[in-house]
Amino acid sequence: MFKNFMLKQMLKSKMKGVPEAQQEKVFSAFEKNPEFFEKIAQEIEQGKKQGKSEMTAAMEVMRKHQAEFQKLLQ
Repeated sequence: MFKNFMLKQMLKSKMKGVPEAQQEKVFSAFEKNPEFFEKIAQEIEQGKKQGKSEMTAAMEVMRKHQAEFQKLLQ
């Protein structure tokens, strides 16, 4: 439970400037499948360890999981 709280806080900090309604959709998706978001966070960290910027790593990971992410948002 604490891990989920921390992941949610991390998401919130990365979503500054995103409309409130869109943030709520993402938080709802997070609550449905926190393991998916943990997996994404781990893959982003791996990309950063390989020398990629956080933004580049995040974009690559999100493209890779785009279909699954869209399903969660619906």
